[in-house]
Amino acid sequence: MSTFTFCPAYGAVQTVEPKVRTISFGDGYQQRARFGINTQPRSWSLTFRHKKETEADQIEDFLIARAGVESFDWTPPSGASGKWICRSWSRSIDSVGIYTISTNFEEVFEA
Repeated sequence: MSTFTFCPAYGAVQTVEPKVRTISFGDGYQQRARFGINTQPRSWSLTFRHKKETEADQIEDFLIARAGVESFDWTPPSGASGKWICRSWSRSIDSVGIYTISTNFEEVFEA
C-alpha cells in the first residue's frame, strides 16, 4: 500500500460524521443506534499551498494514480493514522510556477 507523505498547510479541517440509524414513531418519539462496526469515519479537508510545479505534480500524480478507488496510508495532523481515499481535488495557479492543491481525504475501513 502506498503512503501519502506530503505535508498540508495549517488550517486543515477534520470532520467526523457518526453513522447512525434513526427510527421515528408516530408520536414524535425517536430511537437512534450506531450502525456498523466503524461508526465514526473521519474526513479531512486539506490544502497544499504555494507549491512549486514539481511538488504540485507529484501530489496530483499520487492522487490520479489511485483514482479515488485505491486506498493509501496517511497520518493526519491529529496523529491517528489510517487508510484513506481522495475522490476529488482541485488545483489552482497562485503565480507563475506556483500552485495550490485542495483535497478532501475520506477514511475507509478495509482488510
